[in-house]
Amino acid sequence: MVERLVVVVLFERVDLLDVTGPPEVFALLQREMDEPTGYEVLLVAPSMEPVTTSAGVRVLPDATFTDLEGRSIDTLVVPGAVDVDEDRRVTALVDPEIAAHVADLAPRTRRVTSVCVGAHVLAATGLLDGKRATTHWSTAQQLAAEHPAITVDADPIFIRDGDVWTGAGISSCLDLALALVADDFGEALAQKVARQLVVYLKRPSGQSQFSVPLEPASTTRRVDELRHYIREHLAEPLTVAELAERLHVSDRQLTRIFKTELGMTPAAYLESARLEVARNRLETSDDTLTRIAAACGFGTVDTLTRAFRRALNVTPAEYRARFRIH
Repeated sequence: MVERLVVVVLFERVDLLDVTGPPEVFALLQREMDEPTGYEVLLVAPSMEPVTTSAGVRVLPDATFTDLEGRSIDTLVVPGAVDVDEDRRVTALVDPEIAAHVADLAPRTRRVTSVCVGAHVLAATGLLDGKRATTHWSTAQQLAAEHPAITVDADPIFIRDGDVWTGAGISSCLDLALALVADDFGEALAQKVARQLVVYLKRPSGQSQFSVPLEPASTTRRVDELRHYIREHLAEPLTVAELAERLHVSDRQLTRIFKTELGMTPAAYLESARLEVARNRLETSDDTLTRIAAACGFGTVDTLTRAFRRALNVTPAEYRARFRIH
């Protein structure tokens, strides 16, 4: 039997599902196998004191980092933690002590993984420099800004770059763990575990997070007012020229303002806003695709479908089938 020591890093305010999700996947695999999987999961923290998670649930560590001295690790799982301010802006938190422990463990680990905003911890160690990585969509801009040596892609469910794996937001910890199982035991067993979890089989790494992109706050009132105007007139054929006129600037100036304040062009912002409304209607209404395309300013179903494929890698019909709220 191959021994597979899985170390899950534990620290204060860590997201609970990030900690419990992957071990559940490894445990369920055993139901599908006659032989032992070899997985040994340890929750490891700086001390043996209980850790209070973001959900307020206290978790007891199995071991300390000191206890791991001299042991080889198969899989290191690094979860994350966030802070949410009064304006509901999300910031990933990195404890320098935890980052130092991760840096110490990585050289004797076969594969290093992060779950959700745990990518920020890996980034702090330099393990993601020169690599492509993902994280929860709400902190992707923060990761890219603080670590320009990383190619941040906020869209995929997970990314594997060599022996480093990064996962996206919250429930995608299950997708990442299933991918690790597939890496160890093959796709067929991973799909059986997915059925045990009652999840959408096993989403491929290229699957979008299906998240609304983070909208950075504007620094000027006039841009906020223009964004509000856009939201109220999405069904209309808005043009860059019209928006520039409302802001009393040239087309070129408007593009420069949007790139500076929102990190995207006016056209990209328009499509993002229309996609958000279209997704909401697909989730909550029985409107036809034709009606939704018209109401959101896409005009035709073909244009709506192209936008969905471009942003989410699915058709509107496929999105509705998975996310319709009955």
